[in-house]
This record gives sequence, C-alpha cells and structure tokens, in this order.
Amino acid sequence: MDLIWLIPILPGLGAAINGLIGIRSFNKQTAALVACATMLGALGLSIYAFIQLLELPSEAREHLVTVATWIPAIPLATAQGIGSFQVPWAFRLDPLSGMMILIVTGIGFLIHVYSTAYMHDEPRGGYSRFFCYLNLFCFFMLMLVLGSKFLVMFVGWEGVGL
Repeated sequence: MDLIWLIPILPGLGAAINGLIGIRSFNKQTAALVACATMLGALGLSIYAFIQLLELPSEAREHLVTVATWIPAIPLATAQGIGSFQVPWAFRLDPLSGMMILIVTGIGFLIHVYSTAYMHDEPRGGYSRFFCYLNLFCFFMLMLVLGSKFLVMFVGWEGVGL
C-alpha cells in the first residue's frame, strides 16, 4: 500500500511520454499502447491497494503516504500564539478513495481502449495529443481523489478543469 503514489504517476508518465515524444515520433498503435498500458498498470495497482485495504481491520482502514514536503513549516501567528503552517504532498487511501480509484482507473482504461478505435481516423499527431490529454485528465482525477490535504486536492481539481 506504500506504492499508492504510483497510481496517479503512471497516467502522468503516459501523458508525458505521448506529449513529449509521441506527437513527433510515435505511430498510432504505439501512442495507444503507451496510454492504455499506463492506465492498465494504474488499474492493477488500484486493485492491489484496495484488496490490501480490505484486509485491514475495519477501524484501521486508512493509509497515508507522504511523498514530499510541498510547503515547509512556516511560523504563523494564531489566537493561541505562534503555530506553524505546512503542507505535505501526501496521498490518503481510505474506503471512499479506494472505491473512487477503482472507478477512475477502471472506467478510464475502458475509455482508453474504446478511444483507440473511435479516434482511428485522426492524423498521427492529433491521435497522440488526444491520448496525452486523456492520460493527463486521469492523472489529475487521481490526484483529486487521493489527495490528503485540500491544497493537493485543489491541484487535482484545477487540473481536471484544465
């Protein structure tokens, strides 16, 4: 379960590969394979993490993984004195977010597979660009679902709107 940070990273990696390399040099099959494979990997990790979550006792079904410190501790004046404000870049897996990652990765993978045939008449560069955007959308949706702090969730929310 410590690898839940990989669940959003895989579609983000697929978006980066298709966006930076695929638009210029991939054929349609390679672009679709990269996009679908990263979503399938994210789906596999989501299923694995959800099964591990269900094996925990019901009162302990929460797992928090801190990836990095986004905003370091800043002294902050409060009504009770001096406190600190900090925001870690962390992901939280609980039963609700576990169900949502299964929905996002499962339906997202099916959309990717369907889109390979639906977008078949597009030119090669547009095809790769479409899969870049689709993977980027799934990346931000998973950031929104797994974010443990409101600022991390806000990044996901704004990315989905992008």
